[in-house]
Amino acid sequence: MNFWTRSIAVMIASIAGGAMSHAAELIVLASQGNLPGVNELATAFARTSGHKVTVLQEIDKELEQRLSNGPADLVTGNPPAMEALLKKGQLVAGTATPFMLAGLGVSVRAGAPKPDISTVEAYKKTLLAAKSIGYSRGCSGEHVAQGIAQLGLTEQLKPKIVLTGGGTGPVTFFLARGDFELGIQQSNIMVGAPGTDFVGPVPGSVNIPCPSSVGLLTVSKERDAAQAMIKFMISPAAAPLLRKVHEEPAKG
Repeated sequence: MNFWTRSIAVMIASIAGGAMSHAAELIVLASQGNLPGVNELATAFARTSGHKVTVLQEIDKELEQRLSNGPADLVTGNPPAMEALLKKGQLVAGTATPFMLAGLGVSVRAGAPKPDISTVEAYKKTLLAAKSIGYSRGCSGEHVAQGIAQLGLTEQLKPKIVLTGGGTGPVTFFLARGDFELGIQQSNIMVGAPGTDFVGPVPGSVNIPCPSSVGLLTVSKERDAAQAMIKFMISPAAAPLLRKVHEEPAKG
């Protein structure tokens, strides 16, 4: 057992504390943009706490069913999504907690030349040289567009932008099948995607990360264990697990 494994084990045991009167079965509803990190955290928490944790990425219809009627205990998402759940009475007030940041990255089709994105200026030249650029309609796409605006390229790039989304799959799915030349999305869901090669993170100030929060659902029947998991997800022990999958712990 290495240093981080021992540290994580001690941290989880301490956090789980009072939630250990019985082994709970938790269900976490995760969004695409934070799924890799949630899987890492769930595995670590379950291993040492004794609770069973199932992470689900639900399609819209199934998600609404679980949010309203269960079974489900925790949900993750970006701040606007969490606020919407709170307004609908599906999220327990005061439990939405920022836990991670997912920075943006660039990928190309497998085997294609990797462009230079090592600096903001190089990234700008790469965007101008690309025949087509794909990004999503979600949080990452909004942040890609903000970065493009910072570079003063919104109008120049508009004719070659391809938007993906609507629950149809990650940007890398469309990149792999040849829908566009350059794909930009959160690095955590681009690294290792089939049919694509990861170029690297978007550089500097134009890399605007997507934040994710976790919160307790009103339909949860395992609130003590669920709240213990939230505490773990924002603990120091969570940081190295998030970084394994190209995510960063939330700041502050």
